[in-house]
Amino acid sequence: MTDASQTLWEPPVDANPRIEDYMAWLSNEGGPTFTDYERLRDWSVTDLNAFWLSLWRYFEIPGDGEPTVALADDAMPGATWFPEVRVNYAEAMLRMPGRDDNDIVIMARSQSRPDVSLTAAELRDQVARARSGLIRAGVVRGDRVAAYAPNIPETLIVLLAAASLGAIFSSCAPEFGTQSVTDRWQQIEPKLVFAVDGYAYGSKPIDRRGEVSAILEDLPSVETLVWLPYLDDQATPPPGAPQSISWDEFVAQSAELAFDRLPFNAPLYVLFSSGTTGLPKAIIHAHGGITIEHLKTLGLHNDLGPESRFFWFSTTGWMMWNYLISGLAVGSTIVMFDGNPASPNLGMLWEMAGELGITYFGTSAPYLLQCRKAGIVPREIANLSGLRGIGSTGAPLPAEGFRWVYEAVSSEALLGSTSGGTDVCAAFVGAAPILPVYAGEIPCRLLGAAVESYDAHNQPVIGSLGELVITRPMPSMPVGFWGDDDGSRYRSAYFEDIPGVWRHGDWITINDNGSCVITGRSDATLNRGGVRLGTSEFYTVVEGLPEVLDSIVVHLEDNEGGAGTLLLFVVLADGLTLDDDIRRTISSALRARLSPRHVPDQIHQVGALPHTLSGKKLEVPIKKILLGASIEQAAAKGALTDPDALDVFVDFVAKN
Repeated sequence: MTDASQTLWEPPVDANPRIEDYMAWLSNEGGPTFTDYERLRDWSVTDLNAFWLSLWRYFEIPGDGEPTVALADDAMPGATWFPEVRVNYAEAMLRMPGRDDNDIVIMARSQSRPDVSLTAAELRDQVARARSGLIRAGVVRGDRVAAYAPNIPETLIVLLAAASLGAIFSSCAPEFGTQSVTDRWQQIEPKLVFAVDGYAYGSKPIDRRGEVSAILEDLPSVETLVWLPYLDDQATPPPGAPQSISWDEFVAQSAELAFDRLPFNAPLYVLFSSGTTGLPKAIIHAHGGITIEHLKTLGLHNDLGPESRFFWFSTTGWMMWNYLISGLAVGSTIVMFDGNPASPNLGMLWEMAGELGITYFGTSAPYLLQCRKAGIVPREIANLSGLRGIGSTGAPLPAEGFRWVYEAVSSEALLGSTSGGTDVCAAFVGAAPILPVYAGEIPCRLLGAAVESYDAHNQPVIGSLGELVITRPMPSMPVGFWGDDDGSRYRSAYFEDIPGVWRHGDWITINDNGSCVITGRSDATLNRGGVRLGTSEFYTVVEGLPEVLDSIVVHLEDNEGGAGTLLLFVVLADGLTLDDDIRRTISSALRARLSPRHVPDQIHQVGALPHTLSGKKLEVPIKKILLGASIEQAAAKGALTDPDALDVFVDFVAKN
């Protein structure tokens, strides 16, 4: 139940957000009339065909054919979307509505080189040149083009150029190790790879020529390497590389910008799951689904347009990078950043936001909480008067994080705590500019997303914890998994537990006013004596203590029905050693702020904890190790930021 006293933000009376314009347009076009968000959302998930057809027309998506039907078959999996049209994602991006040729549409800051900016005309020209380069390299529709490169304009240009001719794009951030990359790209067999020689992370240079060489050696499918000396402008391609051309050669020839319009579900790019417990899933996303889904969220929920400067901190190994690029579709200037977000200090990104006039600042919940813990007050160190939106994702943001944003960052910006996934390259729940923001609550289920909370009997519930499920199709649900010809892996991943219903793997509570609370992964849930406890609230309390830098909690069940054993592992602040006083501090905080059931049976200090490359905690692999599995059985080391951090749990098992 929402407590109205926890209201942190109310929609300004004179804001006129785009979602209101859409509702007025819908009514004027002969569609239904809505005056509030929940009625609009109910219609959007009840009449999927009418809703998505209206978005096609409202956003005037370019394509061949005028659709008369949006959803021809609502089977899940296997829905058929917009069978009458042909589209191209790159064409939808490069329209950049509301922007003139000389408007700057890309602003890129890097710790490896000076700032780069591109106008609309320059971006279109670069994409046309890169498309010509791909064609000269023999790339055709259906070929895979891969990038081992950071969040820089060149990577975006390769994505759009590949999409323009129907080639399929995939990217890995250059901090990925050799095994992580080959586990992904051996599945899709790229024909061309774009790679950098290295990058700077803060003041530290990171040379990746050895990794590029090893990756290419394991990918016999690669015929061409496009080489960008990014760290060292004199760096040469690694020995043994296939035919290599420099970036300058690749984009040397001017060409007409052209787009091959493709079926709505034609593959656009392949994103990969984290792969912590096996080979990463190669998730295929489609031109049409990504285009219309991102237009919906960016335009109606994030309220972005030609006046916006849109930033989301991300690497090219996280789906938020793909989402950032789609800001072009609503005419926004997108702001790219490559480097260490904490160098020279945690306030650096906020300072950049002020300097570049960012209007929408997207980041992760852990970053916001880290800034709060460090005592940073962004509004005092940067001019954030132009900030209109703040995005948070990657993990649940607790009430304390919400309050910190409104106290320390901006009292006027709409905070959009968001949850979705790589699986759909989109969000299920988030904010809307016509809804208030309450502390610790995600304001709404997004338009077109039939989100429900299912109890243990697979029945929808309101006001109590349940499994997050999607009961009707979304256009950006995957086309399939690469190499999964019979669809068995795809069905197993999402539809095995509840046939015909997408089970996402998160715990969610949907309140009676439509707001939501995500409380962690359902496969990492703590079950104490039959009471389910989400992990996110646990971490909020523990990591809110000044003594604790990082933590992970694992519950080992009692096969005879007892309460089991709750284990907490903590990384403490420099110079601290776990003693009885710190144990009491942690236990008292959990008992007071959550419940006695949350108090761990054992607390242990470790030097570091493993995370996925996108920053997620590894409760399930660690639990497997504690139950006797080897590291190789529990996790794919190449998918982790600090693979050696798993060794401490093997040692723990050996000593206990």
